[in-house]
Amino acid sequence: MKSRQVALYNDISPLGLKEFGANYAITQDPLDADLWLVRSADLLETDLPTRLKAIARAGAGVNNIPLDRCTRQGIVVFNTPGANANAVAELVVAGMLLSARDIIGGVNWLRAQEADEGLPQRVEKHKKAFSGSEIRGKRLGVIGLGAVGHLVANAGVAMGMEVWGYDPAIAIEHALKLALSVRHVTQLGELLEACDYITLHVPLVDSTRGLIGQPQMARMRKGTVLLNFSRDQLVDEDALREALTTGRVSKYVTDFANSRVMAFDNTLALPHLGAATEEAEENSAVLAAREAQDYLNNGNILNSVNFPAITLGKATYPTRVMVLHRNVPGILSKVTTLFAQEGVNIEQMVSSSRGGVASALFDASVVVPRELAMQLAHWPDILKVRVIHGGDVPNDA
Repeated sequence: MKSRQVALYNDISPLGLKEFGANYAITQDPLDADLWLVRSADLLETDLPTRLKAIARAGAGVNNIPLDRCTRQGIVVFNTPGANANAVAELVVAGMLLSARDIIGGVNWLRAQEADEGLPQRVEKHKKAFSGSEIRGKRLGVIGLGAVGHLVANAGVAMGMEVWGYDPAIAIEHALKLALSVRHVTQLGELLEACDYITLHVPLVDSTRGLIGQPQMARMRKGTVLLNFSRDQLVDEDALREALTTGRVSKYVTDFANSRVMAFDNTLALPHLGAATEEAEENSAVLAAREAQDYLNNGNILNSVNFPAITLGKATYPTRVMVLHRNVPGILSKVTTLFAQEGVNIEQMVSSSRGGVASALFDASVVVPRELAMQLAHWPDILKVRVIHGGDVPNDA
């Protein structure tokens, strides 16, 4: 069986690499790879070779991957939502505690003191400068109740906070895990006006860029603590500076440091530590490897950011044909007609669309010559065709 070649653009946890079967090999030449595994490497200007079938991001954000080009070339891009959720949620809780009490200021002051016999007296005299408030009983507003957001909401409930949540498109799996006491509001403004702490947990897309700007900050309670562990561009920095100056926002806690925000008063910037735990890196690597391997071996798509989810389980029929195409009428009928004309019976098929693209899988009861199926690749609106021979027949993709 021909080995599938995997190129690593970043260090990937060994636990993730162990997921790959015997027919996979690590290559040092990305141009000769079927799969790229990546974490933070910038691929935006990187050439995408014809052989490349998939890119798996061991993490959630994919702003370092050229999604439009990948889609046009039929390259499926995977991410690993939820794999680092607990790590990020724990850091958000830490951010709330650090904003409520001047722990960092106290530690830094103490380190600057002489370790002499008078230290205990100086501590008692100066500790009031670092006192703060408790978060128990305060209102926590969680914008986005997905993989991370619902964990943060539940943690707030566990710490005695009154938790409000806003997510117009909350997934059923996360809704079912949400603490019953979380107050789910349908208007963002209602949450902004009510909460003492507001934390952002939404992806960065065109509709969320600048989600928290001057109009939103103007509706916040004076002294609100704003936490951003999602993406820096969710917050309008000009409006943030003004809100910090007036005290509308008393503290800004972010995991995305830049030279501008670092200069703002009352800002606590962390060096992108959200997913920086051993467990999160292992979870992300394992999930990325599993998703990519399932796609390469079986044509199944799960957690892709540029093509819709689709699955027919393990490829056990003699032939499975996978087609990625633009979401236009007539594609599926053309595929089935071609097979019918050649006497190929389709045992099962499934298709799914999302926006302007679609995915389809066809299982055939006979070995379909690769040359026949690949005729589809030359049709307009077809982005990628793959032929997977299942059962005891070696894979041919």
